[in-house]
Amino acid sequence: MTLSITTSTLADGAVEVSPRGEIDVENAYEIREAVQTQLSAGCPTRIELNMQHVTFIDSVGISALVAAFQLAGVSDVKLVVTRPSRFAHRQLWVTGLLGLFGNPQPFDETITA
Repeated sequence: MTLSITTSTLADGAVEVSPRGEIDVENAYEIREAVQTQLSAGCPTRIELNMQHVTFIDSVGISALVAAFQLAGVSDVKLVVTRPSRFAHRQLWVTGLLGLFGNPQPFDETITA
């Protein structure tokens, strides 16, 4: 599966970046580029990475998330992960990075079904 990324501006002015698919060695750089694009377009107060549709993320993808977090931090912009899929949540938990990204709870697909 490939990766697609959409962005939108939320009502409170935060920017939501929503990846869909697999984040791996082939495309992880796209996450960092999407955050960089948002930072270059203006300076949002917060960037939310909505990870509910991420079906897979490898160590290179995790590294890209950390790089995006650091990139946002340099611009004094808070970057958080929201609604991670169960797989993405587990990967963030195993790597000890849940706290870095705001301790998001896993997205519960049964609630919306």
